[in-house]
Order: sequence, then structure tokens, then C-alpha cells
Amino acid sequence: MAIAFDKQVCLLTGASGGIGEAIAKQLASLGVSLILTGRNTSKLGKLVEVLPGQHTVVCADLTQSDDMEKVIALCRHKSVTMLINNAGITETGSFTGAPQGAVDSVITTNLVVPITLTQKLIPILQRAPDARIVNIGSTFGSIGFACHSLYCASKFGLRGWTESLMREYSGTNIHFHYFAPRATQTSINSAQATSMNQALGNAVDAPDDVAQALIDMLNKNQSRRFLGFPEKWFVKINGAFPKLVDAALKKQLPTIQRYMKAPHEEKLS
Repeated sequence: MAIAFDKQVCLLTGASGGIGEAIAKQLASLGVSLILTGRNTSKLGKLVEVLPGQHTVVCADLTQSDDMEKVIALCRHKSVTMLINNAGITETGSFTGAPQGAVDSVITTNLVVPITLTQKLIPILQRAPDARIVNIGSTFGSIGFACHSLYCASKFGLRGWTESLMREYSGTNIHFHYFAPRATQTSINSAQATSMNQALGNAVDAPDDVAQALIDMLNKNQSRRFLGFPEKWFVKINGAFPKLVDAALKKQLPTIQRYMKAPHEEKLS
């Protein structure tokens, strides 16, 4: 069934981040009514000013229960029909060198918050004729990458949880989608990560291209979309023949470790 974007009311988390802004612009241009949430009031305000249509902004830290309930109440009032779990955080560097509290912050932001938000919104989404839940994952949700262990753990969990719900809600009005970008030109990337990608020859996508791919996935009603070549093929190979990927990434390990010596945390707003 083709999605009627102009009938959708979408909660977009991490709306003031690079990918979030690009998704917001694409959806607004298609007539979607947006509820934009993030932690940066200034960026959210500037974003809503340039979007066509009427939209709602709510500044919130979804790791805090009071802010979570504030957003849920607004979604109930607006009769939300779509949820895009986009907000995320990364932690790079050696596993043993990760700062105290990094495990909780990464797993909570990237996995616990989407799970909690989805669970609370499903009773609202069940009232819609055509409801969508999109979880923004990563290539690193399918391929364990050195010096990104906490981020990989959170995104592997997100992918497995999404797949489970795809199957649990099969045949209902709620459609689940897992969307996995590769490296993207946003502020989530530290200077070290940018330099590492350049040294490894990794392609980096523009946020607008990522957002357009997400829209294409929704238009085609695809349950999963992995972006980039050779990344999406590495995902398939890693699933079937992981030792081949082990060998390929082992050759890259000295370069990865050279750029990822110091832990780095960067949040999407």
C-alpha cells in the first residue's frame, strides 16, 4: 500500500542533528505534519522556520522520564501516526578506555529510549489506518567494527529488536522499518573519525542523500534498507562468511587504532 504522506503526523527524534534536519525537510516537503524533538532549542527553532507547513517543536531529553512523558502527551494530543527513532550517540576509542558511564549513556540513548518510546506510542499508533515506525540503525548494526564496540552493541540490539517487532506486528496496521546508513557527513563524527574514514577510503554520504533514501524505502514499503556499496555487501558477507570480514578488517586495525586512540563521545541533538 502506497503511503499517503499528507495524512501522516510524525514524531521525529534527533530532529536538530544532520540526518534529522534532512529527514524533516524531506517529510515536510511531502506534506507530513511534524513533531520535532531534540535537545537543542535554538537549532529546532531555526529548522522549523524553514520548513513548509505547520509543525510542532518540543525540546526534550528523552533519557529523562519527565521529558519522555511530555512528548508522549503531545503525541497523544496530535494523534501521531509515524515515529522515526533517529536520535543517537556514538562512543569511539578503545573499549577499556571508555569513560565512566559511557555504557549507560550509549545503550540508553540508542536502544532503551527507542524501545520505551515505541512501547508507549503503540496504543496511539494502533488507532491510525496506516502507522509507521522507522528505526535508524547503522552499517555497524550488522558489522562489529573495532573501537566502536558500544555503538555497535546498541545498533545490533536495535536491529534485532526491530526485526522481532516486524514479525510480531505482521499483518497489523503498524509497519516497522529498519534503515541503516553508512558514514554520513554530520556532527556525530569527530575529527578523528573523519580522518580515519579518509585514511581507509570509506565513502561518506550527504545527509540529504540519506534522507531521500529513507523516503524511497517508505514509498516502496521496504522493511529494511542498507545504504552504500561495498558496505551493504559486507553486511551480507559478514552474515554468511564472517571470517572473510574478520580478515579484511584485521588489515585495517592499525589505521583504526591510530585514529581512535582517545575516546570520543558526540551526541545527536
